[in-house]
Amino acid sequence: MRKKIVAGNWKMNTTVPEGVELAKAVLAKSAEVPAGVGLIVATPFTHLTEVAKVVKGSRVELSAQNCADKVSGAYTGEVSAAMLESVGCKWTILGHSERRQYYGETDAKLVEKTRLALEQGLGVILCVGENLDQREAGKHLEVCTEQIKNVLYNFSAEDMKRIVVAYEPVWAIGTGKTATADQAEEIHACIRKVLADKFGAKVADDTTILYGGSCKPSNAKELFSRKDIDGGLIGGAALKADDFIAIAQSF
Repeated sequence: MRKKIVAGNWKMNTTVPEGVELAKAVLAKSAEVPAGVGLIVATPFTHLTEVAKVVKGSRVELSAQNCADKVSGAYTGEVSAAMLESVGCKWTILGHSERRQYYGETDAKLVEKTRLALEQGLGVILCVGENLDQREAGKHLEVCTEQIKNVLYNFSAEDMKRIVVAYEPVWAIGTGKTATADQAEEIHACIRKVLADKFGAKVADDTTILYGGSCKPSNAKELFSRKDIDGGLIGGAALKADDFIAIAQSF
């Protein structure tokens, strides 16, 4: 049975004190969320140690927004999977569209990052999605299929137990645009079929697939009502505890 998850990606926002207060606010309201819904907060690296103290022992799990593709060594500015695990992270986001677009992150590099994260015991939220040109050219299914195959086909059915997929319509992130529930469901169903082709129907059915494009309290209920949409990877709305919790209450 796949899990329902709402994960908040804070991106490069909040100072450490502000992040601690936001985490406390999310934690205080977490009891208002149905018991079967997983809650994750993905903070900047600088916040992880302090936010870990806030959420320790609670239902709110801690995630990083990225990790290195190397174990350790002379890689100035990088943060390894082992470092993340050591401060209490349970998850890391990998392959976010902003990492792909601004920092040249490739599928090949994501294979290494995913492998190292899994070896360290972290869960992975792997992002896939098409940009506006690809959407308008009718290549959205092709793009997402290729990204899934290029990365996840390198792993096993057992590995998939600790991998969540997040679909990001890149054209909707930070633009205020949102994929319709039908558009989102089409991609989510496609992703599940691509996973089934490799790993079988059970693994595909058990894999959580999140929607990650301008999800907010006003549209979450409609999105989450679709068969293949298991929750959200929330950006801007995750910076307000009330909005984040309202989205998680939408199931």
